[in-house]
Amino acid sequence: MGYRRIVNILLKEWQFLFTDFGNTLLVTLLPVLVIGQLILYIWLAVNFAGESAINISIFQNALANLQRATPEVALLSGTEQFQVLLLSQYNFFMLVVPVMISVSVVTFSILDEKLSGSLEALLATPVKTWELLLGKALAGAIPALIVTWICSGIFLGIVAAMGWGYLLDMVMTPVWFISLFLFSPAVIILSFLLGVIGSSRAKDAKGAQNLVVVIILPVLALIVIQITGIIWFTAVSALILAFVIVLVDYFVLRIAVRLFQRESIVVRWR
Repeated sequence: MGYRRIVNILLKEWQFLFTDFGNTLLVTLLPVLVIGQLILYIWLAVNFAGESAINISIFQNALANLQRATPEVALLSGTEQFQVLLLSQYNFFMLVVPVMISVSVVTFSILDEKLSGSLEALLATPVKTWELLLGKALAGAIPALIVTWICSGIFLGIVAAMGWGYLLDMVMTPVWFISLFLFSPAVIILSFLLGVIGSSRAKDAKGAQNLVVVIILPVLALIVIQITGIIWFTAVSALILAFVIVLVDYFVLRIAVRLFQRESIVVRWR
């Protein structure tokens, strides 16, 4: 059965991933450091910008959108409105983490097997190309997604411990949950699929990483357009965007299979 072959690939990849100390630290420690950095930035912004932030032109549109989406925000002080605006960007900010992990881990997956010659033995098995590529992408995407969810709980706990817990009801909106449980998984899988493509096509590590780095730009753009109010995601628009990314995942997988050139790899890398 196809799913059994995918599971076998997952187990094989996880054995490699979590027996390497550097990779384990990357998957587990990096997200925690990013959370700490994000909270520090928010604390600095709130304490040094505070009330005056609502008068900064680049934030006025975003704050207006925030008030329309969550009317109770208008009852808060300027500093608290600014806090809610920054805290609501968490899900988009955290998307940078799995992209960084995929650049450092997945891009080497197939490339290392090519260079070591172990890929030839794997291609000689009945595993289908799409099963191989999807399995390798999911091997990185699943731990990255789980860590992202765990870090979300840590983030909320730290925010509450800092005395900002009363703002969480205005942060944890339907858009927040759609982003966390639908949009984030779709983007994470996309980043790892691109990593697999880069690893399967490249002849060195630098070439493997270049393709994945491209996805960082749209992620950063999402943060910018939200925090400046150019576009404000509602529940409907967030669902549509998540659905679009899922479709992109499907077509990227098909492209990855087409680009893999299974028959020629054995000959080329002997």
